[in-house]
Amino acid sequence: MALAPKNTGLVTRWWWVRHAPVPNPEGRCYGQFDKDCDVSNETLFKHQAKMLPRGAVWYSSNLLRARKTAEYLGRAGAEFGEVAIDPDLAEQSFGDWQGLTYAEITDKPGNGHLFWLAPPDFRPPGGESFSDLRERTVRSIERLTDKYRGRDIVATAHGGTIRAALAHAFNMHPEAAVRFEIENVSITLIEHFELADPAHAWKVAFTNYMPREIVIPAHGGGSKA
Repeated sequence: MALAPKNTGLVTRWWWVRHAPVPNPEGRCYGQFDKDCDVSNETLFKHQAKMLPRGAVWYSSNLLRARKTAEYLGRAGAEFGEVAIDPDLAEQSFGDWQGLTYAEITDKPGNGHLFWLAPPDFRPPGGESFSDLRERTVRSIERLTDKYRGRDIVATAHGGTIRAALAHAFNMHPEAAVRFEIENVSITLIEHFELADPAHAWKVAFTNYMPREIVIPAHGGGSKA
């Protein structure tokens, strides 16, 4: 006889959306620099807007590219009212490395991670480590999950922030978390079950969802932020 599923109580769903692409032809690290983004791909925005739940609470990082992405998801048909701003959802600060090209950073002490600018516990001069980013992201997740129990939360944020959220959900080492691919305007859904064992309360429904039939224009230079 199959066992009945346990009562896990209210489910709080986090719908993470990475910001739209940032034109970066020179391939510069921007981190917490307040760069604008390209929201011209209407087809992509309309597709992703249909994926997002109605009646959700909306949050954005304080950076323009995240706020603008939320605005244009609304224009594309997503339902939302006020978008609250939470600086804890901002991208990792790379300190003195911000504004340098990735080629220039290659020669800096501490550089040398295949999937990120530096090992997760390394702080660039004047900046944060990925582990620091995870700590403040988790602070926001725990506070908002408690405040909006059983609700849908849409958060427009950054690649680093979403990787930090995945690290928290999976209880994984930051070294593994930075290996997740998080594309621009992709959606990642992470669920919290209120009555579950706290050590096993998170479930990742899907990561990095993109409509593969839609061509995403390249801007050159790439970005890890």
